[in-house]
Amino acid sequence: MAASCHTWRPDRGRCLKTYGIITVLFMDLVLQCVHGYLSSPHIGQEPHYTRDAQHGPVITSPVVPAAASVSPADEESYTSKCPSGGLCSRLPADCVQCIYHHNCTYRKPATFPCKPKKGVHCVGESGQQQTNFSLSISCQFCWQLDESQYRCSNSTNCMTVSCPRKRYNATCDVLDHVHCLGRRRFQKRLFCNWTGGYKWSTALALSITLGGFGADRFYLGQWREGLGKLFSFGGLGIWTLIDVLLIGVGYVGPADGSLYI
Repeated sequence: MAASCHTWRPDRGRCLKTYGIITVLFMDLVLQCVHGYLSSPHIGQEPHYTRDAQHGPVITSPVVPAAASVSPADEESYTSKCPSGGLCSRLPADCVQCIYHHNCTYRKPATFPCKPKKGVHCVGESGQQQTNFSLSISCQFCWQLDESQYRCSNSTNCMTVSCPRKRYNATCDVLDHVHCLGRRRFQKRLFCNWTGGYKWSTALALSITLGGFGADRFYLGQWREGLGKLFSFGGLGIWTLIDVLLIGVGYVGPADGSLYI
């Protein structure tokens, strides 16, 4: 026992203590990220049959009937953006009434009977006016379209730089010239993706040159951290070096939660 006590070195104990503290901090960060991901609400996810729809027919209801009547105000609203005398197959979705059936194969071409709405005039390939025509589109619901075929509302109240990444409920509208099944306005849960105009290159340059005075933190809107760096001379240089690394990898971002440009 005495021999083992003489072989113990105090500096070894300090090293083990330091490694232990670093390990505990790292594990705490990982657990916070995992807990945040598991506790985040998964609202607005796509229905469970999205993957199955790619391998077989999409079946809900057999027929979606057209609207029974159109008020004069509604007629005036859509006729103003409907071209007169154009091809029936090129009319925007708001200008036609179609009977959609849902027993078609996902993403395969399908043909549906349509007619122009009241007050809308169109012609066929032969140049003659038509009151009924067939429209060929891809068999998929509106929420299954490619992201380039619809526009969604953007939120400036969510944090884009977080672990895990935050999501928000967006309202999406299909573009006028795109035809699809189901509702043309739908809800979708998207990642926060907006910018407040802060440049990553400017923040990094300020961190390298004037980081000891807190210029990088002031630029990003983090004035408390900026004052702390200013009066501590960048944490005697240690805080400055850490901020250069964190800003360089994008871990530290604007205080409003936006993305860099």
